[in-house]
Parts: sequence; structure tokens; C-alpha cells
Amino acid sequence: MSNKERYTEWVAQQEYVPITMQPWWMDAVCAGKEWDVLFAEDPEGNILGAMPYLLRKRAWYKYILMPQMSHIGGIWVNSATTADRWITAEVCRQIKEQLDQMNLAYYYQQYLPGSLCVDAMRALGFKAKERVTYRINDLSDLDKLIDSFSKNKKRQLQKALSLHVERNMDAEAFYRFHKRCLEARNRKISYSREFFLVLERKARRMGQCEILSICNADGQPYAAAFLVWDRNYMYYLIPAFDGAFSDSGAGALLALESIKLAREKKVLFDFEGSMERGVAKHYKQFGSQPVTYFSVEKYYKPLFRLAIWWHKLRELRYR
Repeated sequence: MSNKERYTEWVAQQEYVPITMQPWWMDAVCAGKEWDVLFAEDPEGNILGAMPYLLRKRAWYKYILMPQMSHIGGIWVNSATTADRWITAEVCRQIKEQLDQMNLAYYYQQYLPGSLCVDAMRALGFKAKERVTYRINDLSDLDKLIDSFSKNKKRQLQKALSLHVERNMDAEAFYRFHKRCLEARNRKISYSREFFLVLERKARRMGQCEILSICNADGQPYAAAFLVWDRNYMYYLIPAFDGAFSDSGAGALLALESIKLAREKKVLFDFEGSMERGVAKHYKQFGSQPVTYFSVEKYYKPLFRLAIWWHKLRELRYR
């Protein structure tokens, strides 16, 4: 049995594993790339924890990074023992030993909010950096939630009264719409058409995605979002907005309709938070609360830090 097959069986036995760590998701976002799993086990060979990972290679360097469109990864501890700090520490120790043997140049993953593995990995010599997402953890009273929206968002919703939501935009149309919206602002789309079609198709097959669009009376889209969900949360994964209609209130209506969909699916809502101040301010105005999570990283080869710095410098120079 391969590591992936073993991981698939183990995940099926867990009470909860985030969507971005599910085997089918890894297959989708790592299509054409190399992904695998590290395991931590007890003396009897039972799995205590696992770490799916994307392995990348550049020149003579090997490194682990988060796959595209995946905000949560890292080490996942067996649901039955997730609150046990001793077991968590043992899981992280075993994973760390395996990482040390991989001849990596760099390791980087982002861990779920509240993960005990962050402190355990920090104690093992990894660096942890704070990140923030924005969540709505109570959708029981929609009127109360809307009342908590900022005055600005309420005003935008009033402007959007002539608009309506649709659920019939297909993946091709969404990709073209997002690409066109970005090009209008002299920005490039960060993912390929092929990547998105594979991800949407697999998520649709699992019954864990939806594309919402906000349209005028003629059906012209002003805004759209690709949403995915697991057992606990719906994620505002890819929102897209036509800047020509920025004053229409479509952005506010898109967020509200996405929140309504989460309520319909009986899950909570995660805005897929941003470290960008403007985006964070936008999400806060919908009654969401900041939730801290951490990235965990380690440079195994100091020269790789220089390579990353040089790559970023070239990007800035030729942007």
C-alpha cells in the first residue's frame, strides 16, 4: 500500500480533516507535481499523525511549500488524541526526524488555528510566524449578523437592491471573468485555467464547491466567488470583482450571499483572511473576527534564503 493510499484510509477514519489536507484536494492542487505523506506511528505501527506535503525542486534544491489555493496544511494529529500534548510532541519529533533526512533546502507550511503542533515544532527549532484569517463563528441569527455589518457595507447593500445572485456560472466562465477583472487593473491571474478546471471538477464531484455570481437584470456579472467547504467551514476561496461596477454594491452582496450559503450548508464562514491591510479591513466590516494561525518554516540551507531573496528582487524589478 502506498503512502497516499494509507493516508486516504486514515483520513476516512478521522472525525475531521480540513479540506485542503484531504487526499482528493492534494491530488487536484498538486496535479503534475510531486506530493506525498510523512507518518508518525506508535510502537504497534498505528498512525498517530500525518503530514501531507508538496515537494518542489529547483536546480539542486528540494523544498516543501504550500500548494496553490491551500491555506492550511502541516501536521495533523489523530483526532482521538489531538488534545494530548505529549502525543503531539512525539508526532512532531518523528516528522522532524524524517524531514531532516530528506536533504531539504527549505520547509514551509501553514497550520490550522489552535494547532498544538506549532509550539511543538517551535521547540524543535522551527520558526513560527503569526498570520490572521477572518471568521464568522455564529450564523444562527442572520438578521443580528447583518446588523453587525459596518455602516459602509449596509449602504453598499442598499445600492445592490437591483442586483441578484446566480449559481449557474460554470468554471470556464468564472476563470475568464476573474482574468478579465484582473487585467483591467493591470494584474495577472495567479493560477492557470487548467489548474482551476481540475480543482473545480474534483470539488464539484465531492459536492464541496459552488460558484456564486452577482448579476444585473440582464445577467451580466459584476462580481463572483468560488467557494469550497468541509465539515466545519466554508471558505471564500477566490472572489472576483469587476472594477467598472465598484459602486454597485456587488461586492457586499457577494459576501452576504456567500455567508447565506454557508448557513444553508450548516457550516461556519471563513473569509480566507489576508495579511493585506485593505483586504483585512474589508472583511472586518462583515462582522467577522480575526483568528490567528501560524506558518512554520525552517531554512536547512542558508544559501536558499539568498536564492529566495534574489528571486523576489527580480520579480519587483521586472513587474
